[in-house]
Amino acid sequence: MAKADARELVAYDQDYHAWLSEQIGLLRAGRWRDIDVANLTDELTGLASMTKREIASRLTVLLQHLLKWQFQPGNRSNSWRATISEQRSRINEDIADSPSLKRYPSQVLEKEYGYARLRAADETGLPLDVFPSHCPYTVAQTLDEDFWPGGEPR
Repeated sequence: MAKADARELVAYDQDYHAWLSEQIGLLRAGRWRDIDVANLTDELTGLASMTKREIASRLTVLLQHLLKWQFQPGNRSNSWRATISEQRSRINEDIADSPSLKRYPSQVLEKEYGYARLRAADETGLPLDVFPSHCPYTVAQTLDEDFWPGGEPR
């Protein structure tokens, strides 16, 4: 073992950034025996689910604003329009970057709609039963930049 390789490896729980940088170096150098497999596997598992969490969160915000757009037409604003457009763009970008997640929005649509419905009722002051109990939009409509329930943007 070379002198540079004889030093102690950084502990995962002592300096995360240093540990991560070291793991990257070990991978690049092909030093498979020195890789912290258990912790690296945990980190990669968390990373793999991060995009799913981001899509779900953005879908909730998007659905919330689509409901506000549809059920409070007198309060429509550039801010709502920008939020709707931003969430659509970001979700579509995430799916373009990870095509294996193309079906994911349809898998979580109803669950995220439930959260969006509650948030829309809280934010608008409208009774919860004003909003449909099940999502009134398809995934295709939700992500379509030309879909504006209840009317086009001003």
